[in-house]
Amino acid sequence: MTVDQVFRTSPLGSRAEQLRATPAGVQLAEAAFLTQLNLRLDADGPALSAVEGALRQPLPVRPGTVSRGGDRTLLWLGPDEWLLVAPPGERADLQRALREALTPFGAAGPSTVVDLSAHRTTIDVRGPLARDLLAKGCSLDLHPSVFLPDRCAQVLLARAPVLLHPHEDAAGLRLLVRSSYAGYVADWLLDACVEYGTP
Repeated sequence: MTVDQVFRTSPLGSRAEQLRATPAGVQLAEAAFLTQLNLRLDADGPALSAVEGALRQPLPVRPGTVSRGGDRTLLWLGPDEWLLVAPPGERADLQRALREALTPFGAAGPSTVVDLSAHRTTIDVRGPLARDLLAKGCSLDLHPSVFLPDRCAQVLLARAPVLLHPHEDAAGLRLLVRSSYAGYVADWLLDACVEYGTP
């Protein structure tokens, strides 16, 4: 017996209509199947410029910052760790390009590229009440004058670990949440919307 087709289901695929049914001022949507590659290398070593050349995008080196290049976002996770987020379908090409860029520097220190695309899903929270909504469950100051479009943070949202960063246009925020927590986070967001009224 052979499998002719593989059907992918996202952690919140069955909740799309429920996520859309939010009050005015908040829009929730899952951005499913994004490419997510974890990248580790010595930020002070020669591999950094090779990786930046392969991506045609700088790696953010200041704590808690992001860099954007077209539809790709690089998030700083630690002194030697980043997450590359890109559109669906780019995983294989990006992995290949990064591994080729890192190959000459194998002896210069450890470096890895790991595919985490299935590890997390993404929830976009948009609208004028987006930051107020998330502030209910997050201790981070999310005011737009503080949490700027070039920032990111690993935080707890209603006790669930998430990776959070503003959209480039600052009209909302993006939550990268482990697949196992996705349903819980979605339920919390929907419940937290109730005080804003009905759709």
